[in-house]
Amino acid sequence: QVQLVESGGGLVQAGGSLRLSCAASGRTLSSYSMGWFRQAPGKERDFVAAITRSGTSTRYASSVKGRFTMSRDNAKNTVYLQMNGLKPDDTAVYYCAASRLFVAVTPTSYDYWGQGTQVTVSS
Repeated sequence: QVQLVESGGGLVQAGGSLRLSCAASGRTLSSYSMGWFRQAPGKERDFVAAITRSGTSTRYASSVKGRFTMSRDNAKNTVYLQMNGLKPDDTAVYYCAASRLFVAVTPTSYDYWGQGTQVTVSS
């Protein structure tokens, strides 16, 4: 069992940056690959980024590639999502999740979820 808590969301102007954090408690985070997803009102939960247990490999949605960077610090039991060049379309609740798979891009592949943090990008 692992508990995940996201932080770092907020209101930012278009073109700005935010850094989301996801802190884990319970089992060590290094046992899981991790992902970030986002969900806008009335829409499905979409994949944003994923990272392997060691942090040596990442995956990104095409909509964020080149703007977002996912990383992890297993010693701190924390994963991060650095978001640059934010756009109004990035407005959503952002969730981190933990998976027992090597790396995963679908929500059903994840076993544990945080409660989410709101990101709002104004135009």
